[in-house]
Amino acid sequence: MGTVTIETDSLCSKEYAALGLKGSRKDNIGKPGVLSLLSTFLERSVQKNERTMETSDTKDVITIFHGLCAPSLSIEQYIDRIFKYSCCSPSCFVIANIYMDRFMQRTNLSLNSLNIHRLLITSVMVAAKFIDDAFFNNAYYARVGGVSTAELNKLEMKFLFSLDFRLHVSVQTFRKYCALLKQEAAGGPVERSITRVWSGRELAEQS
Repeated sequence: MGTVTIETDSLCSKEYAALGLKGSRKDNIGKPGVLSLLSTFLERSVQKNERTMETSDTKDVITIFHGLCAPSLSIEQYIDRIFKYSCCSPSCFVIANIYMDRFMQRTNLSLNSLNIHRLLITSVMVAAKFIDDAFFNNAYYARVGGVSTAELNKLEMKFLFSLDFRLHVSVQTFRKYCALLKQEAAGGPVERSITRVWSGRELAEQS
């Protein structure tokens, strides 16, 4: 509990402080930089994937994470809402991004406007339960995310079983994903390929 937050304090202090990842949530005033980076990164990923779908014969893989239509809240607004009401640590959003990558790697799912919101609330909730010292029950996260408790329970189970319940994230992987967010949100190439940021050791841990 809280392992990532504690360990990152001793690594690249200035860089983590700039992302709002250093210290406790109470120590950081205002919106953590990592939220803006993640929302920009995910928006670009969704846009790229949907353009690819439109110009190719590729069909979307429909899952229980897909809604009938895109929610009215943008990705940035949704991330801000989750952060405001869930009281989770900023590190949860980095961990959630790593979990989403693992999930997509195992399911061949592509992010789009129909599934990103449910994936976000599910992955952040799972991350909060795994690394934060305090968290809410599923009913509360469901209200925050705008879904029913029954639906969120199903989403969580699907998510966890798809990850084979392997939720550990090494410090090295955490650092690489932070760098990846900064690079790609700044205009670098968007290609959610988990193998290019995982170390050989991390891949072995997840096999």
